[in-house]
Amino acid sequence: MFIQNTGPQDRRPVERRDDVLVYTSEPLATDLEVTGPVTLTLFAASSATDTDFTATLVDVHPGGQAIHVCEGIVRTRFRESVEQPSLIQPGAVYRYPISLWETSNVFKAGHRIRLEISSSNFPRFDRNLNTGHVPGLDAEMQCARQTIYHSAGFPSHLTLPIIPVDDRA
Repeated sequence: MFIQNTGPQDRRPVERRDDVLVYTSEPLATDLEVTGPVTLTLFAASSATDTDFTATLVDVHPGGQAIHVCEGIVRTRFRESVEQPSLIQPGAVYRYPISLWETSNVFKAGHRIRLEISSSNFPRFDRNLNTGHVPGLDAEMQCARQTIYHSAGFPSHLTLPIIPVDDRA
């Protein structure tokens, strides 16, 4: 059976999972335009030697619909170089810049901005079996325990390119 994606999907079923971390702003007082590259700087540790971190920016409507805006992923072995991958030390904290690509979206007054962080987005992105073995050739699977940091020493943060909304129209 072929299921066609007909556009932005409601993310609420994904957000109910206990392996998805969700951050949500308060309702916006005014319209907020986000146009350009969106980046998450994530400080995280894992029990695995290789894992993925994914991020999704979501527009939460007043009725509760959580609509996908843009997303990105980093495979930890490629955090410094695609040409020279290196495994991570389990338990060590690393800085991961995650590009969510570019977008142009006006978050309307009354809407909320949401960020989802997870370690998979299958089938959108290939699975990482968390073993550190060669990707795509592994039959073994390992559960990874992830820790996300957001403190003065490990300031995980989302960077949104804010464009002033011209209210003179």
